[in-house]
Amino acid sequence: MEAEKKSGPFWSASIKLSLFVAATFLWMGCSTANNNPVFDHFTYEGNDPVYEDLEIGDDEFVNPIIAGFYPDPSIVRVEDDYYMIHSSFSYFPGIPIFHSKDLVNWTQIGNVLDRPSQMNLDSLRMSRGVFAATIEYHEGTFYVLNTLVDAGGNFMVTATDPAGPWSDPIWLDRVGGIDPSIYFDDDGKVYVINNDAPEGEPLYQGHRAIWIREYDLATNKSISEPKVIINGGVDISKKPVWIEGPHLIKVGDDYYLHAAEGGTGPDHSQVVLKGKSPLGPFTPYEGNPILTQRTISPDREFAVEYTGHADMVETANGEWWTIFLGVRPYDGRNFNTGRETFLLPVTWKDGWPVILEESKPVPVKLKKPDLPEQPAPDIPTHGNFTVTEEFTAQELAPYWLFMRTPREKWYETGNGSLTITARPDHISGLGQPSFIGRRQQHAYASFSTTMRYTPEHVGDEAGLVANQNGSHYFFFGVGTDHEGRPELQLRQRIKDEVSQLKAFHINTEELSLKIEAKGDAYNFYYAEGADPEHWKLFYENADGTILSTETAGGFVGTVVGMYAYSNPE
Repeated sequence: MEAEKKSGPFWSASIKLSLFVAATFLWMGCSTANNNPVFDHFTYEGNDPVYEDLEIGDDEFVNPIIAGFYPDPSIVRVEDDYYMIHSSFSYFPGIPIFHSKDLVNWTQIGNVLDRPSQMNLDSLRMSRGVFAATIEYHEGTFYVLNTLVDAGGNFMVTATDPAGPWSDPIWLDRVGGIDPSIYFDDDGKVYVINNDAPEGEPLYQGHRAIWIREYDLATNKSISEPKVIINGGVDISKKPVWIEGPHLIKVGDDYYLHAAEGGTGPDHSQVVLKGKSPLGPFTPYEGNPILTQRTISPDREFAVEYTGHADMVETANGEWWTIFLGVRPYDGRNFNTGRETFLLPVTWKDGWPVILEESKPVPVKLKKPDLPEQPAPDIPTHGNFTVTEEFTAQELAPYWLFMRTPREKWYETGNGSLTITARPDHISGLGQPSFIGRRQQHAYASFSTTMRYTPEHVGDEAGLVANQNGSHYFFFGVGTDHEGRPELQLRQRIKDEVSQLKAFHINTEELSLKIEAKGDAYNFYYAEGADPEHWKLFYENADGTILSTETAGGFVGTVVGMYAYSNPE
């Protein structure tokens, strides 16, 4: 299951990522002066042990189908094509969108929010911003509903082509809370469903409700009073918490409302209710939850925890499948890869959809959907793989991420290199630092690059950053001592405490750098010049749990990338 792919001209020809529009931005000019680092390539390699000796049949696939920080999946089928989106929080561009024909092999075709005018993430912490989105399709138009937390609330964007362009946000009328979704009934009526506070005062911490109202898309107005259709959860007497991520589907004459319950942590689950009208009343399934791993010990080879926030889809041949989020702890509780996307079949029992019986674990492999096989994508999303970005295209591939909304263009790519303009926005601040990264998708992985750089002033620095949220990260690169002499440095930050783990002076402008993750341990290597035959160990067994959600908190996963900083003093 290993494949080595190189991204470059493919992206400029097939996928146009409109990160920057000339009329929107000021071109700063990316000087190739030494104080602006030049990166010649970026290689990601994932080697999780569970896949190394795993025998996978031609009719089988492995979980997760989208590895790494791709949480809160939502899916829609349009004839024989499937489209899937994910949360991105305060990373830009927002809401990655994938396409597939077999539900197993997915190709990222763009990002729903790829223009700064669509999303204002200024000054937001990394786990705010773009929360769980929902995608639907109706009469030639794709709809994505989403919440921009702490920066505007609930909105809708539309497109006739899922690869874009998508519209600017249309802010929803009188729809509060989070996790909005849309349902098009067969009688022509449209409904918006969302999570919000319950009627009156909450009865306990985490007491939430699912609301619904009829909606007029032509005027962007709620045309009925909002109504609570789930109060607290499937059984309020048990004080269920954080009912969210609602989806409404119709099968035969019955409406099924399914949602996440228990919070996106160890008690996460998916529950389902049934009614004869979109407005309810809804009766909960006696066998709820239809998906959870909370009753199974995490002490197993392929432990998948936190499962929930599911969406369901029916194939053209009548099979039902679900996508959902889960995490893969490397030691029972810590994971650095964030919440990932998994695929399982849905079984209908006595008129109810069931994903997994409560005592059954998520399998690492299982039989593929009965769909025509699709070729593997150029950028793999599951199993072990290697991807090398050689920066030959004039635009970045759509998987690259920025922290918050870029307001100016401070990089230049093409001709086999990436130049980043060093600016006075630090990786730990709430600005928009000169950082371009990609998700860590395996517990066992490495990130490597070759950089040409000489700092100009005391405090200047450039190199690689393994970032969880700005307050939990590793910096590995070239900085200066207090006299301005270049040093190779390794620094970590844990909350407000910054520690330099190692540093020594260097006399070369060109260095190769590598960060290696091995579960809870991170190793750091360097070599003089490009294309090293032998890496030199710089620091071994740094505490990788500082990048875990268990330690850092929040909803994102580790993102590793290239970074430059210019000291303003």
